[in-house]
Amino acid sequence: MEMERLPKFLLPGVVGFFLLIILISKSAITIGPGRAGVLYRTFAGGVVTDKAPMGEGFHLVAPWNRVFVYEVRQQELFEKMKVLSSNGLEIQIDASAWYQPVYESLGKLHKEKSEQYVNRILLPAIRSAARSVVGRYTPEQLYSSKRDAIQQEIFEETKMIVEDQYIQLNEILVRDVTLPPTIREAIERKLKQEQAALEYEFRLVTAEKEAQRQIIEAQGKADANRILSASLTDKILQDKGIEATLKLAESPNAKVVVVGSGENGLPIILGNN
Repeated sequence: MEMERLPKFLLPGVVGFFLLIILISKSAITIGPGRAGVLYRTFAGGVVTDKAPMGEGFHLVAPWNRVFVYEVRQQELFEKMKVLSSNGLEIQIDASAWYQPVYESLGKLHKEKSEQYVNRILLPAIRSAARSVVGRYTPEQLYSSKRDAIQQEIFEETKMIVEDQYIQLNEILVRDVTLPPTIREAIERKLKQEQAALEYEFRLVTAEKEAQRQIIEAQGKADANRILSASLTDKILQDKGIEATLKLAESPNAKVVVVGSGENGLPIILGNN
């Protein structure tokens, strides 16, 4: 009789044990690396916004509550946009945004913007900023010299829009600007012509500088010869001639010196070499 009563006695415990296991499984949640959880209390005010989010690791929550898990690491959003330039031409911009939710305000982000905050807030902000910025520039500026400025302006305007929306914008990168083919070809032809004109102007300047250098060099030589000629008197020439004759006479080479036989009485040196 005791053996028959034992299973009935253990039955509530076994049932309670399995209910406890189910309860724990419903209450346990593990938040992975780079993520955070927002707690929703079903019977106690809904989304928790006055406390920090639930961090990485294992957590126990009441089974009637819910936890919404968000990626809180930096993420990248790619976007292709068609916008108009200052003269009304359609331009395609390929851009990417580096962003992440503001960690301390994750509860407010979930309550006010929901998990769809990228599509509801960030994307419209980027598109609006891109239209505003590109509309201030010509296609030629977009194609050549102003890409860095455009990238920075889009970043600054987008950041102004989302900074009060619990979104942290880290960077905007303009990866490509695509113009209509006819406009692009016309701009490339113009740029080549400008480059050729700059090269021709450089050659002209270089040639002019070389001519000026040659003129200055020739003038310097002429002035030196004029000064030298003015300073060489007959007496100086005779002294130089005598000095040269003495040096040649001292040379071991065979020679014959005829004194006083040259022009102005200078010696004539005759040698076999």
